[in-house]
Amino acid sequence: MIKNMKWLLLVSLTFVACNNDDSDTPAEVPVVAGSAVFTKYIALGDSFAAGYSDGALFAKGQSNSYANILSQQFTAAGGGAFTTPLMLDNIGGFSSGGVQVAKFPTRLTFIGATSSPANVPGVSATSITTHLTGSFSNMGVPGAKSFHLIAPGYGNLAGVFATPATANPYFARFASSSTTSVLADAVAQAPTFFSLFIGGNDVLGYATNGGVPTSQDPVLGDDITPTATFNFAYNTLVTTLTANGAKGVVANLPYITTLPHFTTVPYNPLTAKSIGKNNEAVGLATIKLLNAQLYGPLKQALTALGAGDRINLLSETATSPLLIKDETLPNLGAQLASIFTPTLGAQTAGAYGAIFGQARQAKTTDLILLTTKDAIGAAPTAANSGLGIAPAFPLNAFGISFPLQDKHVLIPTEIAEIKTATDAYNVIIAAAAEAKGLAFVDTRSVLTQLASGGIRFGNFTMTSSYAVGGAFSLDGVHPSPRGYGLIANIFIDAINVKYGSTLRHVDLALYPIQYPITIQ
Repeated sequence: MIKNMKWLLLVSLTFVACNNDDSDTPAEVPVVAGSAVFTKYIALGDSFAAGYSDGALFAKGQSNSYANILSQQFTAAGGGAFTTPLMLDNIGGFSSGGVQVAKFPTRLTFIGATSSPANVPGVSATSITTHLTGSFSNMGVPGAKSFHLIAPGYGNLAGVFATPATANPYFARFASSSTTSVLADAVAQAPTFFSLFIGGNDVLGYATNGGVPTSQDPVLGDDITPTATFNFAYNTLVTTLTANGAKGVVANLPYITTLPHFTTVPYNPLTAKSIGKNNEAVGLATIKLLNAQLYGPLKQALTALGAGDRINLLSETATSPLLIKDETLPNLGAQLASIFTPTLGAQTAGAYGAIFGQARQAKTTDLILLTTKDAIGAAPTAANSGLGIAPAFPLNAFGISFPLQDKHVLIPTEIAEIKTATDAYNVIIAAAAEAKGLAFVDTRSVLTQLASGGIRFGNFTMTSSYAVGGAFSLDGVHPSPRGYGLIANIFIDAINVKYGSTLRHVDLALYPIQYPITIQ
């Protein structure tokens, strides 16, 4: 380990060495490939490999993907041409018939003096039905899970429009046929070197849906991919890619719950008055009214039922936690309805029981989704209240007087499910790298650094803080241009160590942390 650290410092940080003539002028270490062969580099993966950023795929983001950055650094060590299935502009997303496809909106940006990002105006020139000819080196497919990369027909355009969808429009743009797989098209290009960074989406859909599975079928829904499925898919990928002697680099998976999408919105933003950008100013008069008419009676009733720790009065001077539904709690709906019937009547008391039977205030162990920010304080509707009706005052504010629903929050049991799956995937990835002699990148450790103090380079420090930390884009999940540069650099470190290469880092200061409204 000490030897590896010394080697990293030598080849990937400074790239200079002293001359034998005792001159004070350093000489650059020549860039060599070592035992790697970069002649034909293929990148396989998901949205990270593709360069997805700010909630969309667009041309400039693709050019700043870590895969494209790597290919540029490979050039000095014998790397060949690297091709990308570029989108047609920097609007982002797909259009159909001249109209933006709602499921694939334009990219996010800050517009004017707004405090929250918004979608850039316009319609993407990239039609969802357009097919590109030729083969492409960057085979990153946004939305792809591990097993999707080995699935025949994942690029079948007809499957994109099926209900439910059985194919991916990003792969459909450049698949060699309607029956091929991402892996088959990659191997057909006879790569001499590959990168594989896949598995994030195997838990991401479940996480961004607040731990609510949309299907028990992991192929069609957002459930967590079973470990056995991931194991089969991943080892199929690695075994097939290395069958003809290609070398490569693989990366493990970070805990996605450390991404800004899950850490930006505090569990306790409710205040009597505005005290910061992440608070929700409820107003002192409203807090007094809610304590008298809602929180007080609920606290009293729950205490009588032995569950008084679920809810406390809102603070008039400090921050208060959000009100959430926790489906793991015993449902006290019938008991609450019985207690409230004498004062509220059977019908209203029944509604209170249904709403608050599994309600509690959020804790530090809960993660509020970035997308939930817009829901806090909004009025529940008949469609999203779970009651079939739109509740009236005082129950007309999500997170304040009406519990945020399962889809809005990751509770500890759901977080544990995601961590357990990620740990299992990472064991599989590390074992495959060891078995096939591949370079291994520990992205989990890097993201942990970003989330706990940051990573310093030059006069800058990158952190995982939303919008201002420099590492992540405005969707809170995907990297910024600078974040992709960081990924490329840690991939370079791993390649240099494993193969004796002397590839150079890119200068992260040259990469912006956000894209402007108009990209030149």
